[in-house]
Amino acid sequence: MSGLLALLDDVAALAKVAATSVDDIAAAAGKAGSKTAGVIIDDAAVTPRYMQGFAPARELPIIWRITRGSIFNKIVILLPLAMLLANFAPWMITPLLMLGGCYLCFEGAEKIFHALLPHADRHVEEDMSVKDPGHLEEQKVRGAIKTDFILSAEIMTIALSAIEAPNAWMQGATLAAVGLMVTAAVYGSVALIVKMDDVGLYMAQNARSGAGQGFGRGLVKFMPVLLKLLSIVGTAAMLWVGGSILLHGFHEYHIPEPGHTIHLLAEGAAQALPRAADAVKWAVTAALDGIFGLVVGLLLIPVVTRAVGPLIAAVSGDKGAP
Repeated sequence: MSGLLALLDDVAALAKVAATSVDDIAAAAGKAGSKTAGVIIDDAAVTPRYMQGFAPARELPIIWRITRGSIFNKIVILLPLAMLLANFAPWMITPLLMLGGCYLCFEGAEKIFHALLPHADRHVEEDMSVKDPGHLEEQKVRGAIKTDFILSAEIMTIALSAIEAPNAWMQGATLAAVGLMVTAAVYGSVALIVKMDDVGLYMAQNARSGAGQGFGRGLVKFMPVLLKLLSIVGTAAMLWVGGSILLHGFHEYHIPEPGHTIHLLAEGAAQALPRAADAVKWAVTAALDGIFGLVVGLLLIPVVTRAVGPLIAAVSGDKGAP
């Protein structure tokens, strides 16, 4: 009997440790996930455009296919790579983060450049002119998963840099939790966004009250505004996150500017409005980080479009590379 009681006591102790570990993983995942907020917003803002041109019945199946691809990207490919980097080549994390930051700055600046100076994209037009819906769907899903891979790599790298775990097991479990949490948040939001107009149309046609029908019509009219707002927020988030990643990288390599100047300006603005000092400091820092990201992105546009893009296209055989 004493042996059984001792065994039960050991099991209870193990269960307590396991429960504590789960709590620690959840807390660490929440903290690391919050660091990736800007990229998550961009991911959620980018994905709905891949749903354009499809029948409503195909929207959720397509989102599910992209979600599966995103989970595969994060858990099967990126998680092992991130763990190898963290444990065998930690010096590579900062350069990879900065490379991802450059990508975010380029993407954000290119969106603004395209909005201010619209120009036709022959490859996009060719993709949209495909007559076979099944072939078009395959192209869209592949494109979405490719974009997700790039954004997921940035998310996982940012999360990895923010994780403070006592051992590799906890680090890997936390990173996996972040990956699954982000995927659920992003594609759950995307599913909700792309179906909101269908919900509004149903309410406009079938609601029993005039108020319900009016709400449905308003929802349908609001959707284009929401998608435009998401695009703006996503672009701003890309520039903010990309700029802040580069500035943090400069700090790691003991390059003080322009981060030091941004810090001084933010501190000065906070002192001018002491009642909202923290909010003002954050807002000024984020705005200046975003402006820095925009400048970097604009400088990268000719480099990417005239040198990097053609090189990637030549190596991969992808004529549509930027």
